[in-house]
Amino acid sequence: MSAKTSEKDMNLVGHLTELRNRLIVTAIWFVVAFLASFTFIRDIYAFFENDIHFQLTITSPADTIWIFFTMAGIVAIAATLPLLALQVWLFIKPALTSKERKSSLPYVPAIFLLFVGGLVFGYFIFIKLILPFLLSLNDGMFNELFTVDRYFKFLFRMTLPFAFLFEIPIIAMFLTSLGLLSPAFLRKVRKYAYFILLIVGALVTPPDVVLQVTVAIPMFILYEISIYLSAAVYRKKERKHREFMEQS
Repeated sequence: MSAKTSEKDMNLVGHLTELRNRLIVTAIWFVVAFLASFTFIRDIYAFFENDIHFQLTITSPADTIWIFFTMAGIVAIAATLPLLALQVWLFIKPALTSKERKSSLPYVPAIFLLFVGGLVFGYFIFIKLILPFLLSLNDGMFNELFTVDRYFKFLFRMTLPFAFLFEIPIIAMFLTSLGLLSPAFLRKVRKYAYFILLIVGALVTPPDVVLQVTVAIPMFILYEISIYLSAAVYRKKERKHREFMEQS
């Protein structure tokens, strides 16, 4: 085995070790955040309970622990996301130039803020539009009995997709910076993207056209913002390339 090959193997082992250590730090933080969330789980549950005007029912002793663990898990994921993004950034930092480090660092808080923003938006849509619409369909026809597990499963199914959809602008900027995406491509596939977003809106809302359009419109705006941000990153890359060519 040559010295060059041995050096490459050592570098690879060193990178894998660093990645493992960063993942371990992230996992430890997740456990700490989960335990902290579980400590205040009754306060977290009370926050959600204040927005509904009916009593939730449990049909099994396991329902309570399921909802407590699920809530603590979601809060822990949200709390861990910025640290995970930071650890990824620190891992790739040595391969970046000083300018790339400055331009990529804002991605870390942006990922967290967009994730939380998506959760807030999804929850607002659920509480203010989707839930009132579904309750209005009953209009006293049936006896209402809402169980904890089914209510929160439905809530999470309606809310969590928005947390990931709100990451679209960051993903568009990142892929553009890598040269894997361009604003021209995003404009070209706009109608297909709108169609997909309409389908997503239909999947996370009841079969009501008004609600589906109400949910889809913010998604369209988000897509247009993604095009704008992608174009900004693309122009910046083009300018740097021209400057480099002129200096050459």
